[in-house]
Amino acid sequence: MPTSTKSSPPSPTRAKAPARPRGRAAPKLLRAPGEPLWRQLVQSLRSDILKGVYRVGSQLPTEEELCERFSVSRHTVREALRQLRIDGLVSSRQGSGTTVMPPPPSSPFNVHRVASIDELIAYAAESRYVVERTDVIASDELAEDELPLPANCRWLRIQGFRFNDEPASPPICWTEVFVASEYAGVERLMNRQRGPIWQLIEDMYGERLVEVEQTIRVRTVPADVADGLRAEPGASVVEVRRTYRTTSDKVAEVSVNLYPADQFRFSMKLRRA
Repeated sequence: MPTSTKSSPPSPTRAKAPARPRGRAAPKLLRAPGEPLWRQLVQSLRSDILKGVYRVGSQLPTEEELCERFSVSRHTVREALRQLRIDGLVSSRQGSGTTVMPPPPSSPFNVHRVASIDELIAYAAESRYVVERTDVIASDELAEDELPLPANCRWLRIQGFRFNDEPASPPICWTEVFVASEYAGVERLMNRQRGPIWQLIEDMYGERLVEVEQTIRVRTVPADVADGLRAEPGASVVEVRRTYRTTSDKVAEVSVNLYPADQFRFSMKLRRA
């Protein structure tokens, strides 16, 4: 067998944190009641990675730099980095720091894994939501058994199909999103950036969404979306409904996602607290 000489790969470059305007304090994590700081740090770093602040092959700031930047303990930073490694977003080696990794091979989008709100961010960022129509409705315009929205409220309703990035791929699901009318301005930004709508609510209005209630049921496919989902009329679909609440327990958003039942699998990982 021929012998070959191996050369060491170039050391990954360390990504510089976004420049901080003079006189402005370093970013701090919001102390949301009941949410561990390390989870908040995971969400912040994951968001930066998905937005390209830290590019593939570059290095995250050191543990010491992250502690200083976010005003958290080294234990909190290490827990956050551990979760990012589990998620396949970074890799750590002794003496080499923490390197941003290429996205892991994409899982089928009809496989749902529920472990944290962070995974909802990744799911929305890795798929395309193609909006077909929007309108504004009142809570009482929908039958209560169809979708029990909080009473006496108005909602921006957004409807469309969600796709992956493969050319000519069929829709992953049909998605209806109901956004409380006071946050309806998010509609203007939806075509400019990927990511979950609730994250736009946080960015634009300074809200903090801390709870997502998820309900799954089987129902008959609506006639007006059967063709788009490539489902037979009267076929079964899996409905995944999510209700997003703020720190004041206000419902800011409700989403309804319909998946062809014969292509849907659900996976849930439980961890001991």
